[in-house]
Amino acid sequence: MRRWGFCYTPGLSKKAVDGFGKRKEHNNDMKTNRLIIFDTTLRDGEQCPGASMNLREKMQVARQLARLKVDVIEAGFPVISDGDFTSVRTIAREIKGPMIAGLARCVPKDIDAAAEAVKPAGRRGRIHVFLATSKIHREFKLGKAQDEILRLAVEGVKRARSYVEDVEFSPEDGSRTEPEFLVQVCRAVIGAGATTVNIPDTVGWAMPELFGKLIGRLYEEVTEFRSGKAVISVHCHNDLGLAVANSLAAVRAGARQVECTVNGIGERAGNAALEEVVMALKTRNEYFNQIGCGVNTREIVRSSRLVSRMSSLLVQRNKAIVGENAFAHASGIHQDGVLKKRETYEIMDPEEVGWGKSELPLTKHSGRAAVAARLRHLGFKLSEGDVQAIFARFKEIGDKKKFVYDDDLTALVGGHITEVPETWSLDYLSVSSGSQIVPTATVRLRRQRNKKKEPEVSQDAGTGDGPVDAALKAIDRLTKIHGRLVDYSIRAVSQGKDALGEVTVKVDFGQAKLVPGKGASTDIIEASARAYLNALNRFLSVDQKDDKSSQP
Repeated sequence: MRRWGFCYTPGLSKKAVDGFGKRKEHNNDMKTNRLIIFDTTLRDGEQCPGASMNLREKMQVARQLARLKVDVIEAGFPVISDGDFTSVRTIAREIKGPMIAGLARCVPKDIDAAAEAVKPAGRRGRIHVFLATSKIHREFKLGKAQDEILRLAVEGVKRARSYVEDVEFSPEDGSRTEPEFLVQVCRAVIGAGATTVNIPDTVGWAMPELFGKLIGRLYEEVTEFRSGKAVISVHCHNDLGLAVANSLAAVRAGARQVECTVNGIGERAGNAALEEVVMALKTRNEYFNQIGCGVNTREIVRSSRLVSRMSSLLVQRNKAIVGENAFAHASGIHQDGVLKKRETYEIMDPEEVGWGKSELPLTKHSGRAAVAARLRHLGFKLSEGDVQAIFARFKEIGDKKKFVYDDDLTALVGGHITEVPETWSLDYLSVSSGSQIVPTATVRLRRQRNKKKEPEVSQDAGTGDGPVDAALKAIDRLTKIHGRLVDYSIRAVSQGKDALGEVTVKVDFGQAKLVPGKGASTDIIEASARAYLNALNRFLSVDQKDDKSSQP
């Protein structure tokens, strides 16, 4: 019996569906109709330029991924920084349900760090080791011959297996590796104890037909994949826009794990989008021979919006499944057809992926208990202090607009948990602008040097090309730190003329990395100033000092 939302499928016992740490339960025969969804939003997705998340943001995403019922959460790359190690360890300790994976190169210190980070997950811990295998990587990056690559891969897997039962190995740039050598690598690492072998299309080079043939060849020639001793997986990048197509071709050819990210975020052009892979399997289930997964599809839209806010990466309106236009019909012919029978122009029910009617909005008269209850309903796990801080902002917003919608509330939560220690905070803002006058902004900031002392208050004014530019220049004058605004975007969070405006910025403070910032208000100038100050405080915080330049 198959039931979408949480999917029970033939070929696996209920026990195996619930616990992927017990590999003896797996049956990876082509008749197995269960696809493992391996989510790497918090690792590969976070490597996307400008998408860096702090611990609180990662925890909110991890909790939502657990509600989404993904099978594996790749929580990070523990060895690269104290921040990443702490994130993986905290997620392994607090998140229940999915397996928790930590990434590691085939280097002892990487594997040891990953083992320590995932240790709190117990039998749900996985170490994911990787080593480049393609000719171009062997010659120009590693300077190693095939036999040396095999030796290092086997040693890495054995070391990881000494810590955990569940070990995944990835031959980096697998799609450009000679198929004969790839077969040798798969056999060798499975012999060393790997329970999953993941074939990455690291640079998005593959074509669906050819990639499907490659996976099919590995499935046929490596008997461990057919016997159920190991699972064959794929990890596709979107450089040519084919990540999802390649992933689905691999599933047809025998792959039983797909590595993907919410909204398809990731390095360069991104990864295979989780929501597209899952809904393609569901919508065209007969084409994929009844293969299903355990994802709760009704959490897809909520997951998309949360990841978008936490990563500061907006979802394009025409994005499949989760874009605002995904189920919009402007054509009169289409509208008429949908009204008569929805299936004429909709191949999916919007409610099945989480689209639906908004909850009744809150008002400024709503009490703290009502706001706290709505936050819990939206899936946020917050401390009493967090709720109090958000309620204070809720009251400010409630005084400015008639209704506070769920999206408004979610934006306030996003703005709160993305905050870093506030060295500088906005106290007052006044702007004068018009077609015949020079835009001028007066800004008053509070500076918190020491928690035991009262904050210092300073005020200054600035002029600019417009009111936003004037406000930011006034902030620069006050803080004596000059940032260059590289990216600026604004969107209406909810409906109505008084909708909350959410501003996302990326600022260059003279370092190698751009610093993201977010701010929300019914006044877009205020939202812009808050977003810029959020980036500035992030730049000044300890989080910004974590060096992630070693990420592959």
